Amino acid sequence: MRRCAVALLGQRARRRWLHLIVGGALFMPFWMVGSVVVGALLGAGGLFTGSLAVQFGAYAVGLPLVAVAALFPLARPMSVAAARALCGVPADRYADGPAQGPAARARTAGWFTLHLGAGALVSGATLALPPFAVSVMALPFSPALRESELGRLWGLDRPWWSWAALPAGLLMLLALAAAAAGTGALLALQAPRLLGPSPADRLAAAERRAAEAESRNRLARELHDSVGHALSAVTLQAGAARRVLDGGAGADLAFVREALTAIEETTRRTVGELDWVLGLLRQDEQAGEGGEAGEGGAGGPGPGPGLDALESLVRGAGPKVALTVSGDLAPVPEALSREAYRIVQEGLTNAARHAGGEPVSVRLDARTEEWEINMENPLPARPPVARPNGGRGLRGIGERARLLGGTAEAGPADGVWRLVVRIPR
Repeated sequence: MRRCAVALLGQRARRRWLHLIVGGALFMPFWMVGSVVVGALLGAGGLFTGSLAVQFGAYAVGLPLVAVAALFPLARPMSVAAARALCGVPADRYADGPAQGPAARARTAGWFTLHLGAGALVSGATLALPPFAVSVMALPFSPALRESELGRLWGLDRPWWSWAALPAGLLMLLALAAAAAGTGALLALQAPRLLGPSPADRLAAAERRAAEAESRNRLARELHDSVGHALSAVTLQAGAARRVLDGGAGADLAFVREALTAIEETTRRTVGELDWVLGLLRQDEQAGEGGEAGEGGAGGPGPGPGLDALESLVRGAGPKVALTVSGDLAPVPEALSREAYRIVQEGLTNAARHAGGEPVSVRLDARTEEWEINMENPLPARPPVARPNGGRGLRGIGERARLLGGTAEAGPADGVWRLVVRIPR
């Protein structure tokens, strides 16, 4: 008994009943148009005529109009929002956004017609049947009601209604609840089929997930390169300054001052880069919430560091880093300038980790069709210790080069460790 009561009047059943009433409300404009058309054809007077022929004729005319209206882009998002809130079907079984393609539009039209058509019938019964059922149940207790014009119209003045009225009224209400629950369950069963994602929707969702993953990887790479380089450079400079100060009274204070200046420059520059990366992260979050964001747009971060900040990067890496530039860097595109900066930054980070304190040469050649970055540093006396989570630096350089259509090679050559990156203009 309790299970039946929950099935008919539980929270899920009530939500589905409300969903049907929403469909009936949405059907009203179409029904009114149908009433005008059918009333004119049958010669019936008035929009709200009591003729059943006009009422059901208007219903029949309204259904095709509903199917046509469902072809508009807003139909599926509106239907999905209502169904997610009220049908009791898991939210991930629905498609997002307007229907794309004839098949998806046809399924949306089928759902919209089913929802509004069934909702109109259930809504009409919900408005008409409860007052009638209550009136029937009141017959044994109200002689005036039995003798009224309405009672005679519906045949409620018959003597046998005196004992059958109460159970009959209860059965009417029970039948209404059962019809609403059954219709709501039918809609919930059809919702994933008619409003679920099509192959095109699944492909679009997969592309969005891939774009989000690429965005996360890009941000992780930016953070890795920026913070990793800063920590390596600061560690190297601080260690060199400490060793000089350990020398006692004859310490080279100019060298210590230069190392501290390099630390200050590196940390200040890294804070700016972190602000830029976090700005990108905020942009991605706003884009995921439907906001508009564009790199360098209003309210967003400007472009990241490029070749114009290269000298500052080299100064922060220490006095033993030599930079040589051949050719004019001014016409280098902004995207190439940013990626070249990151490639040099990661190369300096690797050199600081594996050959700290040794001279490092950085050469940029912009005179040929292939833009070349060449970095060299002495091989370490001992091979570097493998880090459990390391090894991403050269891989990141290779990824950046490939994204620009170029190549990256790294390894020992002629007694030095050489990194060569070539990128087409």
